Amino acid sequence: MSMKNVFTVDNATMLLIDHQVGTMGWVGSISFDEMKKHALMLAKTAKATNMPVVLTSSMEDQAQGPLLPELQTILPQAFENRILRAGIVNAMNDVNFANAVKATGRKKVIVAGVTNDVCTVYPVLTLLEQGYEVQVVADAGGSPSKFADEMSLIRMREAGAIITSTNQLIAELAQDWSSENGSKLLGVIVESFQS
Repeated sequence: MSMKNVFTVDNATMLLIDHQVGTMGWVGSISFDEMKKHALMLAKTAKATNMPVVLTSSMEDQAQGPLLPELQTILPQAFENRILRAGIVNAMNDVNFANAVKATGRKKVIVAGVTNDVCTVYPVLTLLEQGYEVQVVADAGGSPSKFADEMSLIRMREAGAIITSTNQLIAELAQDWSSENGSKLLGVIVESFQS
């Protein structure tokens, strides 16, 4: 018997929020390298399966800094089309970002952001209010403290989000490692253990 409501590469879209070199440096609940590895695994997952992906950043010319340069290498088109927010905390309150999400035409949304307690929590709450189904990839982001991270994850879960991890999400998207997409996604996981 299969699970109901499975997120697949054909029904979900991915939102990567504020994976900026400065902002990532403010995270203390997970190591920079681990968080970066997971964010790049998600980017590679979207690329390998042609899943729609929306990137956004906030105030790149300030302390937050630019998005991870690897994102430009992995997802050149999404990087080029990234939504440059001028300081709006809740990305869903940025009309360009909200329109980009809507334009994917998908109601299942995978979200990873830095930081979970500021950049991720508010768009997730808005997406849920708007009727989207949301999975938050908690280990592709973090917060300044473990307590702050836990509070944001509890708040999102209580609002109806599914809290997941990078490998768990990739396995759900794969469904079957021997399928075409499954073998590509297995490659993403294997590569992460070799780096």
